[in-house]
Amino acid sequence: MDIGYDMATVMTVTNKTQGKRLLDRVHRCTSFLCRLRGLTFRKGLATDEGLLLVGQRDSRTETAIHMFFVFFPIAAIWLDSQGQVVDAQLARPFRPLYVPCAPAKDILEGPPGLLHHVQAGDRLCFGERAP
Repeated sequence: MDIGYDMATVMTVTNKTQGKRLLDRVHRCTSFLCRLRGLTFRKGLATDEGLLLVGQRDSRTETAIHMFFVFFPIAAIWLDSQGQVVDAQLARPFRPLYVPCAPAKDILEGPPGLLHHVQAGDRLCFGERAP
């Protein structure tokens, strides 16, 4: 399914710390407009689908997210520049602001059940999906 993001590459994500595959279809989002749009106006996410919002540096303010016009709850997982989880929260629809508790570079957005498989300090790694 084409979700209209700026990178055609679909990746997998694994919790390297726990040795678990988390998601099979993660789309990269690198441009400002793509990051701003995020999951707005989507109807939902499949249980194996996610969106990686790629930042430029570790920061709390630059990795804040909004949930305006996101109609379903998501897991928001903030990662530092080393791929280590610094915060994970359930983000609810139409809430104005979620800010990580520590500086982060990237945000992985996925289905809420993802929160059961990650915790602060875990290292996540992303790889190309096999055809």
